[in-house]
Amino acid sequence: MATQAKNRSIDIGVCTFRRPELADTLRSLDAMQLPAGFDVSIIVADNDDTPTARDLVAALSRELTVPIHYRHAPARNISIARNACLDASTADFVAFIDDDETATPSWLAELVAMAQQSGAAAVLGPVRARYRPDAPDWMRRGDFHSTLPVWVRGEIQTGYTCNVLLRTGSDSLRGRRFSLARGQTGGEDTEFFDQMHKAGGRIAFAPEAWIDEVVPRSRAAFDWLGRRRFRVGQTHGHLLGSSTSGIGLVKQVGLASAKAIYCFASVLPVVISPVRRNRSVLRGIMHVGVVSGLVGIREIRLYGQPTPREGGKRAA
Repeated sequence: MATQAKNRSIDIGVCTFRRPELADTLRSLDAMQLPAGFDVSIIVADNDDTPTARDLVAALSRELTVPIHYRHAPARNISIARNACLDASTADFVAFIDDDETATPSWLAELVAMAQQSGAAAVLGPVRARYRPDAPDWMRRGDFHSTLPVWVRGEIQTGYTCNVLLRTGSDSLRGRRFSLARGQTGGEDTEFFDQMHKAGGRIAFAPEAWIDEVVPRSRAAFDWLGRRRFRVGQTHGHLLGSSTSGIGLVKQVGLASAKAIYCFASVLPVVISPVRRNRSVLRGIMHVGVVSGLVGIREIRLYGQPTPREGGKRAA
């Protein structure tokens, strides 16, 4: 009598920091279509100083059918939480979704189908921004918050962790972890996938593996987008600068500076169009960030800030 083939396994990592929306995220994962032939479980890594999400996760684990495992991974460094998910997993694949996102019913099945079809080490999916009614009209029309991969010369060279499936047995991923040094500035995922790609890991895209994300009021503002674009540029500049020196570095600084000037100059013809104007300005800000990173200026800190009761801004 033939023995039944053992199912393969997927762990879904959810890193969290004081977000009640985590409950919606976990419920969406429980409601989705599970890929045939796979056992699925969830790992929640709580990045707060104290285990503030433990009770919520314990209550949901009694309500939901997908197994949930809780890990306390302090403190206020997203890389610590991401690495805790990787360290806790023994699965064939690890997926990541953010704690303010919800998965569509076919999300994981679409990622798995593309992983099987492509054989890639990582598969990215799209994140669809959901704007509140009071978000600026130009922001909603221009859709400045949705996330898609960037293609360079026909391939994806880096990625993000808000919607991804990783093949943990891949040579390019084995033992790889997120940089603790970038855990409060952001860009830890960009560096992770950049290094994975340089080690030979291919990145594929599953266009129907949708995740939804509601844009909070704090991020529905031009200044937040500007800080985010600048930091993205800084990370790109640091990665470029780490493998360039001398005349090559000078050329990269000159190229990024020229791109910034071009973007800012491009504002003049479209100044009456808020969407096109703001898109050009934000792209210029990103290239200024690239220059900043190339010359070694320290990256701005976007995450892990003190909470209001501690005399500072709420951590992102």
